[in-house]
Amino acid sequence: MMITIIFLGFVLFETTLTGILHKPNQKRGDATVEAISTLSLLFVTKPLAFGGGMAIGALLIPQYKDILVSQPLWLVLGLFLVLDDLSQYWWHRLSHMVPWLYKLHRPHHNAEYMSIRMVYRNNLFYYLLMPGLWFSGLLVYLGGGWVYVVYVVVKMAVIFGAHSDVRWDKKLYTIPVISQLMWLVERVISTPATHSAHHGKHAEDGVTHYKGNYGNLLFFWDVLFGSAKITRRYPDEIGVENLPDTTVAEQLLWPLCRTGEQIVKIETKSEADATTSI
Repeated sequence: MMITIIFLGFVLFETTLTGILHKPNQKRGDATVEAISTLSLLFVTKPLAFGGGMAIGALLIPQYKDILVSQPLWLVLGLFLVLDDLSQYWWHRLSHMVPWLYKLHRPHHNAEYMSIRMVYRNNLFYYLLMPGLWFSGLLVYLGGGWVYVVYVVVKMAVIFGAHSDVRWDKKLYTIPVISQLMWLVERVISTPATHSAHHGKHAEDGVTHYKGNYGNLLFFWDVLFGSAKITRRYPDEIGVENLPDTTVAEQLLWPLCRTGEQIVKIETKSEADATTSI
């Protein structure tokens, strides 16, 4: 319920300040991809993956059910940060390195705009295979549900804020005292500036960092593993250079639906190009 309220809050802010129904460079089919991927995640793929994690716990380690209930908060929270958020960082990073994984993640970058509406925009199998969802289900089975409720609300609030076209951090950079605090904030959590850089279209703008800034809740993982770029600026354009056209069906259901396989060299606006199967 709380996540829904936060989501609707960002929808309201974005609708009021920048518009949400029609975005610059919006292509035919974008809204369809976003609606289907969002609904399928919430009602199909996440329940399956989360429930799968719980089922694995019940099958393999039933003797440890609820063992985390008596453990300290910092320990359980640490387990979620590592097994969910850190694993999602590496899942995201690998999705920009492994061709078939990129096919599952490509719909997220097919959008040429930032918006709350494209938070869940991915191939249906992207989330079903995401290790963090399975690990989270396992941790809840082990008794971490009381921490997960708070953890996931905070995490999704950060992710919504980082994807939204409402740049809540922009004004804060201009206030001297708060700007100093933002030095820490932008190195701990994802912000509109750091995450939009990951979605930028042209490396020459000095902001875009397509092969980095992978963090979801914690941007700290990027700092720790050397994939961070912080400029406090925003890319001029969003998208991916030289990305071939695709269909709604392929975005959502690859490899079940294909428009034809081809190998293209994507100009990924980073320090190195990547040859990706599209």
